[in-house]
Amino acid sequence: MLLVVISFCAIFLLIASGAVMMFYREPMVQRISEVINPKKKKEKRSVTTAIRESGFSLGAVVERFEQVLPKSQKEMSIVLQRLKRAGYRKDSAIKIFYGCKVLLPLALCAVAFITKAASLSPFFVYTLCLGLGFLVPDFWLGKMISNRQKRIERGLPDVLDLLIICIEAGLSLDQATSRTADELKTALPDLCDEFAILVLEQHAGRVRSEAWKNLADRTDVDSLRNLVSVLVQSEQFGTSVAKTLRQHADSLRTQRMQAVEEMAAKTSVKLVFPLVFFIFPALFLVTLGPAVILMMESFKQFFKG
Repeated sequence: MLLVVISFCAIFLLIASGAVMMFYREPMVQRISEVINPKKKKEKRSVTTAIRESGFSLGAVVERFEQVLPKSQKEMSIVLQRLKRAGYRKDSAIKIFYGCKVLLPLALCAVAFITKAASLSPFFVYTLCLGLGFLVPDFWLGKMISNRQKRIERGLPDVLDLLIICIEAGLSLDQATSRTADELKTALPDLCDEFAILVLEQHAGRVRSEAWKNLADRTDVDSLRNLVSVLVQSEQFGTSVAKTLRQHADSLRTQRMQAVEEMAAKTSVKLVFPLVFFIFPALFLVTLGPAVILMMESFKQFFKG
């Protein structure tokens, strides 16, 4: 088993070095020519500039390995949707994601081999490394989606307040959305980024209701879905948009306050386990320990007598 792992690592390093030489041959030839012909004026360049000029980056290397993993079109569409919900919209995001699912298991196996952790049970350790390395990118992506959704839901009432101010100042809903996306870009980048995409879709000619529904589908946040349904109904029935947004913002703040109160109410229940397993044993040891010692000494004297 050890010989197989060493052979695999050696072949992997040879293939990787060959790929690096193939993809980055031009910068290497340029460096060799500069060494042979030193008359050319050498400019001082930083490491970052040299890396950027050579086209070398970690993402580019990871992208090369995404073709190794077999995948279907349906699976790629689901992963692409999850990446968009996490805020990664570049075309290279899905390639880097699948490349990490290939490289991370190999890296964990290499770590297990170097640290000699695989000597305990090679089959179990390498299987565990491969499984964890394959699943860790999915768990990480799910965590990023959850954090982004929480940030969007937390900042939605503030965005609605600015929307109400802009609408009451005389702007239309589309203009108010664009102004809000520009003003709160630093404070709430995630939500303003989604609003900027919404504005671009409307400028491209998409219907307002459809653009707002796409916003709800991209983020998959329940409060945004409720906001979209409220706005669509307000547009259909001709009610005041500012009044509708104010009521929705008040309801969101009420829900947030109720969520905080619920978390505070759960604190007493969550403290039971630390009390039972950590605090009570130490308390019993301090209070009953001396009495137990005295009882043991008295019993020893009793038995001696």
